[in-house]
This record gives sequence, C-alpha cells and structure tokens, in this order.
Amino acid sequence: MILKMDRLPIELPRPNNPSPNSAAAVQELLGGKFGEMSTLMNYTYQSFNFRGRKKLRPFYDLICSIAGEEYGHIEVVSYTTNLLLTGVSKRGMDPTTTPLANGVDARNTSHFIASGQSSLPMDSMGRFWSGENVFSSGNLKLDLLHNFFLECGARANKMRVYEMVDDPTARTMVGYLLVRGGLHVVAYAKALEKLTGVEVTKLLPIPDLSNDAFPEARKFMDEKLHLQLYTFSQEDYKQAGLIWNGPHPEDGQECVVIEGAIPGYPVPDLDEEPQLNAPGADDFDPQMFADMAKKMGIDYKY
Repeated sequence: MILKMDRLPIELPRPNNPSPNSAAAVQELLGGKFGEMSTLMNYTYQSFNFRGRKKLRPFYDLICSIAGEEYGHIEVVSYTTNLLLTGVSKRGMDPTTTPLANGVDARNTSHFIASGQSSLPMDSMGRFWSGENVFSSGNLKLDLLHNFFLECGARANKMRVYEMVDDPTARTMVGYLLVRGGLHVVAYAKALEKLTGVEVTKLLPIPDLSNDAFPEARKFMDEKLHLQLYTFSQEDYKQAGLIWNGPHPEDGQECVVIEGAIPGYPVPDLDEEPQLNAPGADDFDPQMFADMAKKMGIDYKY
C-alpha cells in the first residue's frame, strides 16, 4: 500500500515564461519510454511479482523503496507541466473570442483539448504511455539489469530536456530528478554487484556527463540527496540497507538509508482556467464548507 502525502519532494518555482511547447518537452519525462510512468510501473510490478522474497529480501526491499519514490516523481513532473501551461491561453468565459487560439500553435494540442491545460500520461509527441513498457521477467538478474538500463536511459533524456527548456521550473525539476535518478542508477548497479560480483559501478556515470554540469542539480548534491535512499515506508523495507551502503562510486561519500519519506514541500495551487471550464465549479459556495469546518474543528481556508 502507498501512504500518500499532499506534498512534493521539492519546492517548484513559478515559471518566468509559461510555454506549452516547453510543457510538451517535459511530458517526455512523464510518459515517454524512459519516463517516470515507466520507472514507477516497472518497479511496482516487479515488487508485486517477486518470488523467493524471504531468501532475497534485500533486493525486494530495494525495488519497493525505489518504486515508492517514483510515485512522487510522477507528481513533480506533472506539476511542472501544469505550471508551464498555466496562463498560456486567454482567460475568460466567452467562447466566441477563441480564447484557445494559441493551442493550434502548441506542440501538443491535447493539453488544450483533452485536459484543462494540464499533464497527461503521454510523451512529448502526444503518444499515451502504455503498459507495454512494463518489464517484469521474473528473473532477478535480468530485472535488475533492465532497471539499470532504464534509469540510464531516463538520465539521458533528462539531460536533453534540460538542454531544451531554460525555464527555472523545468530546470529545477530536472536537476532534482538527475540527482535522485542518479541514485537509482547506482542502487541497481550495487544490487547487480551484490548478486553477480560484476563491478557495474565502474561504468558510471552513464551518460558520462557529471551532475556537476547542472547548477540546479548541484544544489541537491550539496544536500546529500545523491547519498540518501529513502524507504518510503514507516516500518518496512529496511533491508535495502544491505545493498545501499558503502562509498558512492563518484565521490566516495557514504551511502545511507533513511526510513520514511522525503519531508517535501507544499503542492502548488494551480490557478483556474475558466475558458477551459477548469475546474468549472463557479456556482459553488465555499462558505458552506467553512461553516461545517468550524463546527468540526477542521482548518478550512479559501
């Protein structure tokens, strides 16, 4: 089960220049072949399908811990997309003024037609993510090798999106994912080393551009987020520490496991887009909830 929290792993700045085309590029990191939908669902199904768990519990715990984190990665990419799309069309309630005219020039018109100028589980070309991207062979060595490759491919795509989009919202998010995804690369490399004896970490980094090249990533490296594997569980998955330990292959600092989740930051409050009827609840009176909340001792503000 997942214990869901109304927080994001990082604080996202508001965009300087919202852009539907930048949002389209960022979509690749959500619903592309190497996107966060793929990492989440690959590791989730591998954890569901894991056989011989008692004997191989540390590997199971590692996969579960990383799967738990990937849910938050889907959220942070989605909110980045949503922020980049907020305010890019003409706000208002008169449909005859073609308030969505900018949508015809957007790289991904689905953001205007299929959603309220918000993210969808698709790639940068508008192709929806598919369960065909899930790899769960049942063979631990093969699954770990696949996961290592998946994270390396994801890392390459993050670097390229960073080079395409210069808005601080996108670059902050990508910098964070480069650090956390980099941790996952190393984690699967260490797991393969424990399982096979092959020194996989000698291949790193792949691609060979260090996170030091990305200013937004350096901030998170300084906070030691490349060393800290979170279990994303209140009590379980502690044996991941039998794999995630020892020196980090890039800087030699000690890898550590932290029980629980990343503390996180408040989720951005997305502005209304009336021309899209989003959220389309203009006749709702929040005072009703305010009165009920007061009686129940619940904090409700609007």
